[in-house]
Amino acid sequence: MHKIEQPREKLERYGAGKLSDAELLAILLRTGPAGTGVLELSKKILHQFKDSLLAKADLEELQSIHGLGSAKACEIVACFELGRRLLRGKKAALILSPREVWEELKDIRDHKKENFVVFYLDTQNQLVKREVVSVGTLNGSLIHPREIFEPAVKYLASHIIVAHNHPSGSLEPSDEDLAVTQRLRHAGRVLGIEVIDHVIVTSRGFASLKDKHLL
Repeated sequence: MHKIEQPREKLERYGAGKLSDAELLAILLRTGPAGTGVLELSKKILHQFKDSLLAKADLEELQSIHGLGSAKACEIVACFELGRRLLRGKKAALILSPREVWEELKDIRDHKKENFVVFYLDTQNQLVKREVVSVGTLNGSLIHPREIFEPAVKYLASHIIVAHNHPSGSLEPSDEDLAVTQRLRHAGRVLGIEVIDHVIVTSRGFASLKDKHLL
């Protein structure tokens, strides 16, 4: 008989991004009351506090839920308060436009060699990881789809944006740039990971192959 993975096991195997709200809450609560599973309790709580109301719930409101208890109610309140403090004044890193890519790559715009960078994004286009996957010569760099998509699978990325600098200062895509882009697009389709854009950057500006209708 196939064993059903518990929320904590799923998190360890797939990462937090693949868990439902109820599963994440179940990990925090750990156990449910006698006769009620923790996942069932989590769903009950989320049903009562719809949308973002759970994050604003106070101790009295949480303690009114049968089976929750004072200790678990305190843990929920403390968890959301800590999150608010850590995120205060910050926003999630979203990579949506060629300009945002250009701004993120200020460290490689003037490099004398081509740096090929991949932004690995989740389903909400939030940045999961940024990696330099290749450093080439002044004449270009050789990119294999395996180097790009192996980390994408590892990070459970839903989309990627690729980018590289042009040491020459030109913003025109080369034949090699176009060929690499097409190879990556085809590989991404097989894996179900969309290549959103390929952005060329220099110190003076940027060029999007998507905007140029070359993607």
